[in-house]
Amino acid sequence: MDSGTLASSNGDYRVSQEEYIKVEQLKRLVQMMDKSDVSEIEVKQSAAGTRLVLRKAKLAESGTKDIVEVVEESEEAPEVEKKFTVTAPLVGIFHPWAKPKGKALVSVGDKVKAGQLIGTIQSLNVLNEVETSVAGRVLEVLVQDGQPVEYGQPLVTLDIAEEA
Repeated sequence: MDSGTLASSNGDYRVSQEEYIKVEQLKRLVQMMDKSDVSEIEVKQSAAGTRLVLRKAKLAESGTKDIVEVVEESEEAPEVEKKFTVTAPLVGIFHPWAKPKGKALVSVGDKVKAGQLIGTIQSLNVLNEVETSVAGRVLEVLVQDGQPVEYGQPLVTLDIAEEA
């Protein structure tokens, strides 16, 4: 079960919802809108891929009554994040190899598996292994051999779209 977001000009509110909006929920939203000075309410449900917009419209002649216009659109499923960044687990000197004078463990275009070694960080003269937690294809190596890195600094960017 997903919780949708109810956004209005007064702020955002969380509403617990099933996969689709029920008629009772829609009626309650319209009643709440009629009793308030809010002119528009937007409800998005990413799981169902729907967006519902409720707008008040003034009647041209009388000007005293408000009506509610309901616009419902179906959206494509939201884009899933396709990039993952491997970050430094500690402070030290980054090396793209596992043994001194060894070749780079990964380079741009390589496929990597979850748990695969992608480099090492030398801290206090100890080489600490850096592994990726997801599978994907290497898009970019962000640090060079011998470059100092901070905790949480991005090291490698992976494209995980084809692996998902």
